[in-house]
Amino acid sequence: MTAFLLRITALADRYTRLSAFILGLVSATGFAPLNLWPLTLLALAGWMALVARSTRGWRTFGMGWAFGVGHFALGLNWIATAFTYQAAMPAWLGWVAVLLLSLYLAFYPALTAWGTWALKRYAATSLVAAGSRNPRPNAIPVAAVPTLSFILALAAFWTLTEWLRSWIFTGFAWNPLGAILVPVSLALPAKTVGTYGLSGLTLLWVGWGLRLAFRWPATFRSKPKSGTFFSTVILAPIAFLCVPLLVALLANMSVAESSQRGAVPVTLVQPNIGQEDKWEGGKADANFAKLARLTIPKDETPRLILWPEAAIPDYLEAGYPSVYYDRAPAAARGRLTDLMNAGDLMLLGALKLELDRTGDVVGARNAVMTVHSDGTLGPRYDKAHLVPYGEYLPMRSLLSAIGLSRLAPGDIDFWPGPGARTLDLGRFGRAGLQICYEIIFSGQVVDRAYRPDFIFNPSNDAWFGAWGPPQHLAQARLRAIEEGLPVLRATPTGISAVIDADGRVLDAIPMHKAGRIDSSIPRARAPTPFARYGNIVPVGLALLLIAAAIAFRRRGR
Repeated sequence: MTAFLLRITALADRYTRLSAFILGLVSATGFAPLNLWPLTLLALAGWMALVARSTRGWRTFGMGWAFGVGHFALGLNWIATAFTYQAAMPAWLGWVAVLLLSLYLAFYPALTAWGTWALKRYAATSLVAAGSRNPRPNAIPVAAVPTLSFILALAAFWTLTEWLRSWIFTGFAWNPLGAILVPVSLALPAKTVGTYGLSGLTLLWVGWGLRLAFRWPATFRSKPKSGTFFSTVILAPIAFLCVPLLVALLANMSVAESSQRGAVPVTLVQPNIGQEDKWEGGKADANFAKLARLTIPKDETPRLILWPEAAIPDYLEAGYPSVYYDRAPAAARGRLTDLMNAGDLMLLGALKLELDRTGDVVGARNAVMTVHSDGTLGPRYDKAHLVPYGEYLPMRSLLSAIGLSRLAPGDIDFWPGPGARTLDLGRFGRAGLQICYEIIFSGQVVDRAYRPDFIFNPSNDAWFGAWGPPQHLAQARLRAIEEGLPVLRATPTGISAVIDADGRVLDAIPMHKAGRIDSSIPRARAPTPFARYGNIVPVGLALLLIAAAIAFRRRGR
């Protein structure tokens, strides 16, 4: 087996960037909807072997960049679908957007690879300076077996760069590596180390397996004269396989507690209104009728009703110039209360306008409105983490001047809200709100000063093609695990779901199906370590791994 691995390695050494690109493509198959996570682990192992053998910094950077281009281009292919719904731009521009975004995001795996190489070089130089018994020059030796220090460093730098990716240039944290473990109940460690720490642990596991793959055959052929044979040939493979099994077992043991239903009845509505029909003026009444049919109460029990993001085109608040209203705000709210029992409460996505002193519209807010059964409005949440080029145009004045205003729909920008907020819903508890892709940002979804009982994530995933919605759901499940809070999702075309505090999907409506979920909100858990400390935990873990990598490297390991 070692000879086979070395032959594969020699071939890959001839075409390093192409090999890295192909491995990146394969690695993306572990994300939803394919969920081929074993292929992702194998692809990561191959990429780690390539990087470990690299002797030049820029060559190593190129390997990481090529891997990242393949990894993100396939995983984010759904972005191209969004452009088919924008009449102002040609559909082919969507694939250009996917490529450009992938070229940018590939910088982070490239930085991971280069950082690992730089640490290896620094430590090798330190060995010489310290007078090591086996001094090594600045030229880094080519090693077939990745060293322990290399594996620790690579996992640490991947953790740090994933965290950086979540906030640089407003952040784009889609598809963190740890998301591949969600469907197989291996994401439980995110309760402590968060999603970015989970990604680092995944690479540690892959690195461990890679070392076993190289060392096991040679050790197996040797005579069992010492504990080395027993530990490498027998104990190490058993431990390697038992780690994920133990994590899955712990996850299943915790399901019974976290899946206990609370006493709050809830109705989630998925009307199956496609993006091509959503804003067609002639279909507004038909779209509302779909929502209404799925909302009619089945009994007189007061319930919490959850509708998707931007569920209706009506403005529910008074105070705007009459030209902006298709119907009076009181009439718009009356259509909603006709669907409600006394004591019901509805949360739904709607728009709020911002006016200047002259009454002209200068901005808008993507909001979640609270409507009581008597037609009064309760607290409101305004989306804080907006989508560049989707909800606002960065540098609008400059881009408009050169004819690029079509990069974002509409002539005005959405304005951001103040951030994560908890709404007090009275008998229905405290709700944390995260609209659409806000839910993907680990450590940013909850007001830690006023912890909610659950998170409501209304979204419009009709933009996202076939791959985007299941990926979005996987990341919502990670937020549930991290925060120890149930997550409720309502979308127009799927996937609407009730997720318990361990990330388990209790109820769901498939994509492109109309339906409703009548359920109860699962109970929240006590605050997890990650809920208490946030991304301090994975960042601190990564720094400790770097320190350990330096220490092991100085010892020649």
